[in-house]
Amino acid sequence: MYKGQSVVAIIPALNEELAIKKVVSQLVALSFDDKQVVDEVIVCDNGSTDSTAQVAAEAGAVVVRQDIPGYGIACLTAMERLPNCDIVLFVDGDDSCFIEQALPMLDGVVNGVDLAIGSRTLGHIEKGALTGPQLFGNWLSSHLITLFWGQKITDLGPFRAMRRNSLTAIEMNDKTFGWTVEMQVKAIICGMQVNEYSVDSKVRIGESKISGTLSGSVKAGIGILSMIGKLYLQKRRIVKHYLGYGMGNE
Repeated sequence: MYKGQSVVAIIPALNEELAIKKVVSQLVALSFDDKQVVDEVIVCDNGSTDSTAQVAAEAGAVVVRQDIPGYGIACLTAMERLPNCDIVLFVDGDDSCFIEQALPMLDGVVNGVDLAIGSRTLGHIEKGALTGPQLFGNWLSSHLITLFWGQKITDLGPFRAMRRNSLTAIEMNDKTFGWTVEMQVKAIICGMQVNEYSVDSKVRIGESKISGTLSGSVKAGIGILSMIGKLYLQKRRIVKHYLGYGMGNE
């Protein structure tokens, strides 16, 4: 609970047995005014072949499993398990972020922001935390979003918090690498308040499933750019559907 609003954290994870205990434990221990901030941590084990699920459960997380590979489908599967809550916090399971830096993002949502994005670009990036292709792809995608939709974006970082009813309204459906882009762009298209907050990044524990290989980097890049193009072509339909959902007048 943060300032009277309930918070649930979602972690998509694939073979993160070396890092997941630390990430879950930090989320469980996160406090404000001597009160626990995160009410529940949900880990989606995305087909791990190691002990990710067991370690996460022992650390205090609720664990669900999704064997179909994909960052987006892992998040969607975890969302199906969401209890009633006010804010959803998304965190990667690789210990590449500083959990305490979630507090400014949560504060933003409590005070009216729909989507609070942790921008690594605005913070300190530890040497080796992001690869060259990651940095370039992030720069290109962020600039395309700014160009097409007129809102300054500096990062597609996965560390973010969103108001639960706003998350429901944008009807997320990407199952792969376009997940973060879909969330940001749909929120912008629908006129939601999207703010960025400076966060620092550190070298992850273990090897990245995306940037750790050339094929992974290429697939991620294609998925992200394809999602940007798809959303640009569908922007009118997205707005119409959003207004029909009944959120547009809030």
